[in-house]
Amino acid sequence: MSSTAEKTPRKSSAKSGRSRSREFALQGLYQFLVGRNEAADIDVFTRDLSGFHKSDSVHYDALLYGCIEHRDVLDALIVPLLDRKLEEISPIEHAVMWMGAYEFQHCIDVPWRVVLNEYIELAKSFGGSAQWFGTPTACRRSASRPRSQQR
Repeated sequence: MSSTAEKTPRKSSAKSGRSRSREFALQGLYQFLVGRNEAADIDVFTRDLSGFHKSDSVHYDALLYGCIEHRDVLDALIVPLLDRKLEEISPIEHAVMWMGAYEFQHCIDVPWRVVLNEYIELAKSFGGSAQWFGTPTACRRSASRPRSQQR
């Protein structure tokens, strides 16, 4: 493979099922935060969106329902790392932080560097800022995976 091809950004069609599931979960969590919609209603709506069939639906379920169920715990992990009040964070950034913290804690099969990179890129592509993630160490420590499960 040529060096030019290696540097070309991944096209939408080349995204993994997990990356797609993160995008759909982000859209669902945005609906939850802004519209105060019920998780089941969000799920039905999201599964009907174009391209959902290409996503990892199990990972999507874990992120959507897990973040909503554990939102208070996730907020408690996030707030100490913020440089402003949680209420001043955009819904996109809030949802991305929930998802990143949730995945750090509960999706131990995903290496922490992948989690960090995925959510920085997700925030950028949806118009958020990646500044709030701070350093990988602080973020990883806040979600505190047991050392034996860190990759």
